Amino acid sequence: MAVEDQAGERREWTVSGMDCGSCAIKVRGAVERLPGVSQVNIATMTERLSLTLDPIQTPPEKVEAAVKSLGYGIAPRGTVKERKPFVLPSGAAGAPQAGSSDIEANPFDERVRDLPEDREDDPAEREQPWWRRSKGQLVIVTGLLLAGAWGFELLTSAEVGRWAFILATLIGLAPVARRAFAAARMGQPFTIEMLMTIAAAGALVIDAAEEAALVVFLFAVGEVLEGVAANRARASIRALSDLVPKTALLEVNGTTRQVAAASLQVGQVVLVRPGDRIPADGEILEGTSGVDESPVTGESVPNTKGPGEPVFAGSINAEATLRLRVTRAAEDNTIARIIRLVEEAESARAPTERFIDRFSRVYMPAVVGVALLVVLVPPLAFGQDWGTWIYRGLALLLIGCPCALVISVPASIASALSSGARRGLLMKGGAVIEATAKISRVAYDKTGTLTVGRPQVTDVVPLSADAPELLAVAAAVEAGSSHPLAEAISARAEAEGVQPLPSSGGKALPGKGVEALVAGERAWVGSPRFAAAEMGVLDSEGIRRATALEEEGKTVVVVFRPRHALGLLALRDEPRADAREGIRQLKDLGVTSVMLTGDNARTAAAIAGSLGMEHRAELMPDDKVAEVRAMAEAGGVMMVGDGINDAPALATASVGVAMGSGTDVALETADAALLRNRVTDVAAQIRLARAAMGNIRQNVAIALGLKGVFLVTTVLGFTGLWIAILADTGATVLVTLNALRLLAFNPEREA
Repeated sequence: MAVEDQAGERREWTVSGMDCGSCAIKVRGAVERLPGVSQVNIATMTERLSLTLDPIQTPPEKVEAAVKSLGYGIAPRGTVKERKPFVLPSGAAGAPQAGSSDIEANPFDERVRDLPEDREDDPAEREQPWWRRSKGQLVIVTGLLLAGAWGFELLTSAEVGRWAFILATLIGLAPVARRAFAAARMGQPFTIEMLMTIAAAGALVIDAAEEAALVVFLFAVGEVLEGVAANRARASIRALSDLVPKTALLEVNGTTRQVAAASLQVGQVVLVRPGDRIPADGEILEGTSGVDESPVTGESVPNTKGPGEPVFAGSINAEATLRLRVTRAAEDNTIARIIRLVEEAESARAPTERFIDRFSRVYMPAVVGVALLVVLVPPLAFGQDWGTWIYRGLALLLIGCPCALVISVPASIASALSSGARRGLLMKGGAVIEATAKISRVAYDKTGTLTVGRPQVTDVVPLSADAPELLAVAAAVEAGSSHPLAEAISARAEAEGVQPLPSSGGKALPGKGVEALVAGERAWVGSPRFAAAEMGVLDSEGIRRATALEEEGKTVVVVFRPRHALGLLALRDEPRADAREGIRQLKDLGVTSVMLTGDNARTAAAIAGSLGMEHRAELMPDDKVAEVRAMAEAGGVMMVGDGINDAPALATASVGVAMGSGTDVALETADAALLRNRVTDVAAQIRLARAAMGNIRQNVAIALGLKGVFLVTTVLGFTGLWIAILADTGATVLVTLNALRLLAFNPEREA
């Protein structure tokens, strides 16, 4: 069912030919004016138009006609289905049921593109070299016309040559003028096409036909270069969809047959041979093999995986044959979700980008006004030559176009998002990148974030019961819990051959422990502070022994009944191998690290001390939120966590980052995710964000600097029309190519 809104249903289209920010502004302006249209989002790099539409007021065909009139291709992606929140897979948990294929199709799947043949959005044409595309052919035609006009001038006379240049200008200008007037009819008179049309027509009026023809040719060249540069950025995103193989070996009744990978359904079994790419997110049923997940997570070392373990679509089976049960449909697999994240993140615009958009709306009319003054004031006020100042005013129109400035931010953001996605660093938009670049403090959860999240019971200390009874009660209380400490206790009981007692009514006591009805009587597994201070069941000897264990850096829980403590269990969760290195890298970046944990102060101090970081211990979930808020007063703060109790702190921080193996709640709440579960990736994410913001500053400097120089030289008469258009298109291409450098940026490498 479509997503209903007050104004109608949410719809999406693929719009091709949008190679710069000005293109997006024109498309937005055209559709926003239509009745029944609201909440318009446009992503230039991923060529996506989404909006809320009341089809009774404006049918979808009218939206498509408005976009086509501007010279862009458009094809519907259909009605947007009800979506699940963007979360990364944590094993097979939460996998959709069979038939639940409500997520939108792969945005780059050619099956959803039913596009007109005369547009550049035809998938077949998209793969063609530039000279076979419509814009490329316009360059060739205008170039031949220009060369032919020069030939006529050389072989005949200047007068014949002048008419040849006029003809070349009119032929080359016709499609540009058509787009210009279409935009003007939709309330957008100040577009680059309109400025081009006025400049070229004005040049013909003042008898500068040769320059007019040259300007039209250079404008066509510039559009092709912009398209080539933009397509390079898009290709890096499309490459993600190519990671998933097109076919799969489906097993049915003991036999296998080749089917389309996109047709796989949840619950089906597929066979993956050594060297093959895994066709779907799934769970291993049979076989043990090294799985190379670098195409998905960027992790270069293959992971050995066996029965019961999850695997990602696009990963490479390196060693042995595997039988998998599909846990996610094609449109919901990891690759599709990463692509969707990058696509949707482009709509979450950075504050800098929003400012530049507002600035450009004022800037364009201002440039036209200044050009008009340049044309009128010198001849009227000082008796200067009209032809000279009309010429300079026309050049000023071309110089003033803000294409390079408008594309400077989204091009950098799109490249940074794509570069990060290839390395397992996911960020949900430009606003997150900008906030990450300003981070001065990072707060970490302990269990599962700084530590591996697989604690083991190291000590069993009976007090009023023997060890088997102690483990039997503890395992019964923790039965059904997925908390790492609970799993460790259950594993120790199983290893000792102890059967948990019958239990029911288990419930978590946030920040305190777990309670259940065990063998007809209440029992708890809780912190020493809870057992001693609140329940009064832990005596001084028990407190002394718990303290001694905590000083060894262990987590201690008390197993107790209503009137007495049965005993103590000590657990230890080792820090991740790269935790200390990750904290050091942050320190080198000038970022302070703090560990926030609900664990006891002594254990927290031991772990934080070994990692070289600050710590806050014995925190309830709301205490973590308060700590994050306090840190935020001194500057940007990032919170990194993976548990349900981390979600409030993740939402409170300037930037919330979820570890990739974390719970769905944490991943949904977070602004970013680390697929590889590396602590060092936090520093890498900050480096990438800072590099992106540096790239944006460079792009803005290039765009404004070039325009500033040529504005002055044009008014002074040093540069003419063809230099003006060359400066404009050149600046756009330069900032796009500069943004593409981020695709090769390695955030893991320290400066």
